[in-house]
Amino acid sequence: MYTNEPNDLGVVFRKTLGHYTVHTHGRDIDCELSSRIHKQLIYPSADPSSLRHRVMSVREIDHVDPVAIGDQVRFVEAGAGRGLIVEILPRRTRLSRAMPVPGQRVFEQVIVSNADQVVTVFAAAHPTPKWGLLDRYLVTAEAAGLPSLIVITKTDLAAQNPDLEADLETYRRIGYTILQISSVTGEGIPELIQALRGKTSVLVGKSGVGKTSLLNALQPELGLRVKAVGQGDVGKGRHTTSHLQMFELDFGGHLVDTPGMREFGLWNIAPEDLAYLFPELSARVGRCKFGLGCRHDHEPGCAIRQAVTAGEVSPYRYKSYLNLRSEL
Repeated sequence: MYTNEPNDLGVVFRKTLGHYTVHTHGRDIDCELSSRIHKQLIYPSADPSSLRHRVMSVREIDHVDPVAIGDQVRFVEAGAGRGLIVEILPRRTRLSRAMPVPGQRVFEQVIVSNADQVVTVFAAAHPTPKWGLLDRYLVTAEAAGLPSLIVITKTDLAAQNPDLEADLETYRRIGYTILQISSVTGEGIPELIQALRGKTSVLVGKSGVGKTSLLNALQPELGLRVKAVGQGDVGKGRHTTSHLQMFELDFGGHLVDTPGMREFGLWNIAPEDLAYLFPELSARVGRCKFGLGCRHDHEPGCAIRQAVTAGEVSPYRYKSYLNLRSEL
């Protein structure tokens, strides 16, 4: 039987099919979720001073998993390595995306909580980088208040992409840190280890960019372990993150891969706020002829459009801004 009171705190390291591995004091506890966490209390929508704080109804939360990898949770232990999660503690950070549910509104899906940085992984070639996707990742991280590290793999193939250095220089000028790495030659591996050490990092990137080889170069067989977890999402749909796991790094820190995520829908970003999430655009917001009301699209006297024309802002980044704004 479960004890009456929560007796420990832990961190969710793994989640799959309604089960959560909670890491605590060097042990892993296989936990289920208390039914009360699946319920959302609905209070009267009126002046708080005119009504007592009483629950009007209870709505089941069945559209998203309320627990995220990285969550610090309180649980009760049942013995035999099992437990019950009864509380999710406040999150220091949350990396989220929009999750549309057919016939319902769009909900927030917290991918990873309490992370320290987002690591975006693209190949120098094979496949050729899609910079619009990188911009989507960077905006998502900026919205979460998380720094981004851009990792370019397969640099031993860089000669097959003659535009690579010019493209990367765009992001260097903005202020993003870029590491160029080859799992074949070992280039950049020590620098990446230093960047990951002591932090909880979220890895984002499409298949084929060499993540498995990269992770194996960081830590023996780490890439194979991460890949085995990611295969659990195959065929489960683009919005599924039923198999996620946090891995402990031998040199200190933790890593979470995000397999099966072919899209990152922007969550809770107002159209008028999007420019603030592009560092090179944010300083120019408010300088337009129409002030904060400018959409930075076709209005005359737009400071951002003028900066693009003057070569101070990359036209490709500006196009990414317009593409993302059209979604909001």
